[in-house]
Amino acid sequence: MAKRSPKLKVFKTPIGFHDAYVAAPSRKSALKAWGAGTDLFTAGIAELVTGSGEGAKAALAKPGEVVRVGREGNEANSPSTSPGRTGRKMAKAKAKPRPSQAALEKAEAALAELETAQAAERALLAREEEKLDKRRRGMEDKQRKARERAEAKRDEAWTRYRQAMAEWVG
Repeated sequence: MAKRSPKLKVFKTPIGFHDAYVAAPSRKSALKAWGAGTDLFTAGIAELVTGSGEGAKAALAKPGEVVRVGREGNEANSPSTSPGRTGRKMAKAKAKPRPSQAALEKAEAALAELETAQAAERALLAREEEKLDKRRRGMEDKQRKARERAEAKRDEAWTRYRQAMAEWVG
């Protein structure tokens, strides 16, 4: 009696800028074909392919072999350069739409607005500091002059007191 070959399923996992497809009878055999040391399915990195896309068709054409499919839809003519994956073909895949930059631009605009507002606050504080510095210098000048007048009066009073003592001792 002839041995029946098991029914093949197609599995895929991302590898760099490509997806790696493999037609295998089980998850375990797919992991072995990929050379994975951990269970990529449990980690949510690998999945069973249910559609009949170009990657699945290419994998079914070469059961047990890893087929790399570029995410931009460009088929690579050169063999894979991943360790343990030499000589594997890549198939075309549909290009994904380019991610939107709207959120990034909005965040950059908010940052620029914040920086402008903070610069204005710093400028306001610098003007207030200058006013306070001018006020402090005026106060110090006024206090210095008042002290000089008070010291002059004290010195004058000391001189009169010494003269009076000299006359009293006499």
